[in-house]
Amino acid sequence: MRRVAVLYGGMSAEREVSLSSGRQVIVALRAAGYDVVPVEVKDDLRAVIAALDPRPDVVFNALHGRFGEDGAIQGVLDWLGIPYTHSGVRASALAMDKAAAKAVFAANGLPVARGAMVDIAALEHADPMPLPYVVKPVNEGSSVGVEIMREGGNRRASVAAAWSFGPAAMVEEYIPGRELTVAVMGDRALAVTEIASENAFYDYEAKYADGGSRHIIPAPVHPVAYAQALDVALAAHKALGCRGATRSDFRYDDTAGEPGRLVLLEVNTQPGLTPTSLLPEQAAHVGYSFPQLCAWMVENASCRV
Repeated sequence: MRRVAVLYGGMSAEREVSLSSGRQVIVALRAAGYDVVPVEVKDDLRAVIAALDPRPDVVFNALHGRFGEDGAIQGVLDWLGIPYTHSGVRASALAMDKAAAKAVFAANGLPVARGAMVDIAALEHADPMPLPYVVKPVNEGSSVGVEIMREGGNRRASVAAAWSFGPAAMVEEYIPGRELTVAVMGDRALAVTEIASENAFYDYEAKYADGGSRHIIPAPVHPVAYAQALDVALAAHKALGCRGATRSDFRYDDTAGEPGRLVLLEVNTQPGLTPTSLLPEQAAHVGYSFPQLCAWMVENASCRV
């Protein structure tokens, strides 16, 4: 029986999401027949390393956000020579840095939103681009810190004053229309899901609160747009050098009719595995139960990639 250590929790703003993902994964891997060692990660790296002794066959990385998704824990596991799920150091670091990932996408001809990096102090005094636009942290996930600036609003100065995500922010044009997402497993894009929410956008609450959003799979979009979303998600996964499972998020502007404009927002190298998460839904759509999905990740674990 293979011994699998599940890392979950962590220190990021997404700790609660990771705890939820980890609990789900622990149950699923036990159902799939693995010897599972839960390791709740806090702020003591030495304790994490100690918990990996005796050395497991595989680490299932269920951490989200900084230190768990940005290449940090991946580097530790590479150093220890323990295979782990999801992407390696380079792909994880690239994907977590939205500016770097966007540059890679653009260089590979993938559709991205117009935008730039701005000094958060400058944002307090002037709009960096025409309204409406989006302000987002460079290295957070789960829509943490994302703000939409609209015509007639007066929140720019207050958002800048309360900013806690470093000295810079990414600003991008606001793309009207619909929210789409595509999961990738290995070399296969699974499906396109439309995310419908009453919230202003697919924010943290919409992602994780019960009833926060509705997931429509397969997404009811034009066949050309559907095929393009699958192709772009797989191309983005490969462009960053990802492995295992990822999830690409899109905006789809069909306000002038279909097929509309598809825009790649980001690639998530550690997709959520909570009861409301999208990757498990798409995996089920193509025939993988949740225990089978988690087992697939374990069997495709690697290191030093």
